Amino acid sequence: MVNIAVFVSGGGTNLQALIDAQAAGKLHSGAIKLVLASNSEAYALERAKQAGIPTAVCSRKALGSQEAFEAAISGELTRYKIDLIV
Repeated sequence: MVNIAVFVSGGGTNLQALIDAQAAGKLHSGAIKLVLASNSEAYALERAKQAGIPTAVCSRKALGSQEAFEAAISGELTRYKIDLIV
């Protein structure tokens, strides 16, 4: 089984389609294990929480540098043992 992270930035309509597909058993080779946003106000985070999917926010602005931003993302991907990003 492939662990999937979905990167989001806004409302999350594509995320919702993936959540619905997962709930319907249409994702046969993997499961959404993390939703990651760069914007803490992205509604997609709420969609993920409603579906019981862990979320994380990594903001380049808040982290101060590109290197810190990339390290934070890498840390979250490692934490959830992510194999695939969509």
